[in-house]
This record gives sequence, C-alpha cells and structure tokens, in this order.
Amino acid sequence: MLELKGFQLLFDPFITPNELATDIDVDLLDPDYILLTHGHEDHVADLESIAKRSGAKLISNFELVSYYSEKGIEGHPLNHGGMASFPFGKVKYVTAIHSSVLPDGTYGGNPGGFVVQGKEKTIYFAGDTALTYDMKLIPEMGFNLDAAILPIGDNFTMGPEEALKAAEFVQCDTVIGVHFDTFPYIEIDHAETKNSFQEKGKKLHLPKVGEEIEL
Repeated sequence: MLELKGFQLLFDPFITPNELATDIDVDLLDPDYILLTHGHEDHVADLESIAKRSGAKLISNFELVSYYSEKGIEGHPLNHGGMASFPFGKVKYVTAIHSSVLPDGTYGGNPGGFVVQGKEKTIYFAGDTALTYDMKLIPEMGFNLDAAILPIGDNFTMGPEEALKAAEFVQCDTVIGVHFDTFPYIEIDHAETKNSFQEKGKKLHLPKVGEEIEL
C-alpha cells in the first residue's frame, strides 16, 4: 500500500492465502485505487473482495480492467507507454518481462509495471519482471525516482544481482524489495543481499509484512 497525497494505492493484493500475512486483516484495508501489474493468483487473490467492499478503482491493462468490469469493478485501462492523470498524480504503464494469466485461465494481457508520479514523490513499481533495458527509459523520460519497488527473489523474477542492476538503470538509490520469501523458491539471504546493495551505494529495504516505510 502506498499513501500519496492523502490517497491510498494498493498494489497486487495477495493477502488471505499468504502464510506470511496472517496478521493482516483484509477488511481493514480501504484503498482508493488498486494497481494491478498482471493476473497471477499471487497478485489478484484479494482484489475482488477489497475492490467491491471499498469501492476502489482498478488501474491496470485493458484486458484485466475489462475482466474485472464484468464483475462490477470500475477501472481505468492502460497499455504500455500510456500515461493517465488521477487525483493523486499521474500513472505510466511500463514494460515488464513476465507472463500473465488469471486463476480461471483467462488471458491477462501483457504484464507491466507502473511509474506513479505524485506532486511530492515519484515511485516505480516494477511488478514481476526480468531485467530489461527498457528500464533505462524511465529516467530518460524525465522521471526522477524517490524509490524503486523491485522484485528480488529470483527464480520467477529478477534476483538480487539483476535488481541491483535495475536500480542502476532507473537511477534510483532507494529500493524496496518485493516478491521474496513467500515461497521456498524465492527465499533470499537478507544480510548478504542488503550488503550487495550497500556496496554499490544503494539503500535496500526488505520490509516485514505490515511494516511502514516513510520516503
């Protein structure tokens, strides 16, 4: 969850099936917007219940917004390279190298990431992705990032080495790691990983579930 200009933006809600998130009460989450990078179950598990209860607006690609609109969830569709304005700022939909299918087998469109540009802060949420040279376009397009939220667990996404290179590509010294430790495949050595970032002058946060970070 990202709080920006008084608005709450929830990314890829995977909570109730997540054994690491048993202390999180989904019914207390009241986002204004839900940003969805792709359709895999470990990103959409709680989307429908949270959106219908809170009235949150979905921001995602055309296919996923169309899919959830049939379930009564209002959304704003984007596609790669596109940007739109919202009350909290602007959102640009950027490249992610991954796959995307919904739990029921429905095609989920091409996966993506988001650059969220608020009045005071600009955040890159990479989604599930491999390292890609397209990340270099983010600073080239004038985005000065305050933080990059990068997958770091390897196996299904970038690992620590690639995530560190991604931080260099997007020219950001503050990184928040995601997509690690949830499954045995993506467990990482926290101390070793943090040290590798520190050696390159980067600050890596590996937050515990429910932990708050002020940027």
